Amino acid sequence: MESPKLWLQDDGQPLSCQEKLRVLDENWQEVQEILHDAFEDAVLMGVSEQGMRAHLTDLVASLQSPHQGNKA
Repeated sequence: MESPKLWLQDDGQPLSCQEKLRVLDENWQEVQEILHDAFEDAVLMGVSEQGMRAHLTDLVASLQSPHQGNKA
């Protein structure tokens, strides 16, 4: 899966800073590789694909914003 073409800010405007876009793209690639490896390992060790997908979905859903508590 390719990195998203647009990274939107809270106000809905696309992020335009090239350095930030480069970092986001690099992070996206790293996360994708790590998740792929973890998923593949789990399935090869006998974990159901559906179960592993559910665990990964739960993991993403549990991520906390660094701005938590700062928004009105």
